[in-house]
Amino acid sequence: MKVVVAMDSLKGSLTSMEAGDAIKESILNVDSTCEVIVKPLADGGEGTTAALVAGMGGVMETLSVTGPIFEKVEAHFGLLPLSNTAIIEMAEAAGLPQVPASFRNPLVTTTYGVGEMIKHCVEAGMRKFIVGIGGSATNDAGIGMLMALGYRFLDESGNEVSQGGQGLAHIVSIDESKVLPALKECEFKIACDVNNPLYGLNGAAHIYGPQKGATPEIVEALDKGLMSFADVVTKHKGEDFSQRPGAGAAGGLGFAFTAFLNGTLESGIKIILEETKLEEALKDADLVFTGEGRLDNQTAMGKAPIGVAKLAKKYNLPVIGIAGALAKEAKMCNVEGIDAYFSIVNAAMSLEDAMDKTKARENMVQTVEQIFQLIHVFQTK
Repeated sequence: MKVVVAMDSLKGSLTSMEAGDAIKESILNVDSTCEVIVKPLADGGEGTTAALVAGMGGVMETLSVTGPIFEKVEAHFGLLPLSNTAIIEMAEAAGLPQVPASFRNPLVTTTYGVGEMIKHCVEAGMRKFIVGIGGSATNDAGIGMLMALGYRFLDESGNEVSQGGQGLAHIVSIDESKVLPALKECEFKIACDVNNPLYGLNGAAHIYGPQKGATPEIVEALDKGLMSFADVVTKHKGEDFSQRPGAGAAGGLGFAFTAFLNGTLESGIKIILEETKLEEALKDADLVFTGEGRLDNQTAMGKAPIGVAKLAKKYNLPVIGIAGALAKEAKMCNVEGIDAYFSIVNAAMSLEDAMDKTKARENMVQTVEQIFQLIHVFQTK
């Protein structure tokens, strides 16, 4: 029997691979002849780098870069040397938690550190990039990132504009003469699960600016700057990228990747499932385990475990869901491809105890052993 396991992390407790390996141990405890394939799983957001690095034989690295308010921050990223792939989460260099509440102002915050991460990886020989762009503190349309890569954004006097959203309205021309040449060899896949355009009432400033510290006045200024910059880029590139779905993601970083780096914006889950080659493992499988910390209506609306389930159903495979907690609405997951689901919490305990890494692993092993015992009974009859 071949079983494929693709677990998202149980946040604050087990990582994706720790959860998957615990399920593998459970299955082999019951039937040592089973083939169990464990794949990392994430949705392109927090934890994606760690999951892919652990599951695909990569290495984690740390780089000191310019943070969103120009103080140095330690940014963590992953490298997969065999495929020359870098895995980056922009929030490591320009994330909202890195900015104290009293300093949050997207007129000022910059994505420069994101560009420093990319430049470092390119110079290290990486040519393929998977970039998560959630959790940003910025609304600079990616000009900070692009400046770090050699792009120059000039005002009417021919001087470089200030970083941050405040610089956008002053850009009248773009100089690409000093851009890192190797960028032409690079492929960028951007994990993006929002469809906002760059500007307008549904754009980056109006929808996401307030949570980054923007007052109504700042929102208006940012939106005008984004519109002005979009016009300059359209004239420079001969194409309007501003209304593409996802252009407004991460304060316009989605726009920067598509317009300047030929990036593609895709569902984070889709990217992860493709990169881990999950479908290849499913083609001749007999059973699938997936899950996350909590199964609820948000899971059913398309989170990572449902991505796994839908892919499994392409091959008519039974899918079992495993979670720490189960909401009443979790039954919606049955409609979306998870045939049955179970909680690993097997006794009354505090949340702290339930999330303890050692305890969670023990609970995972005990629960899945019994699930597989039942499967084994029917299989051997």
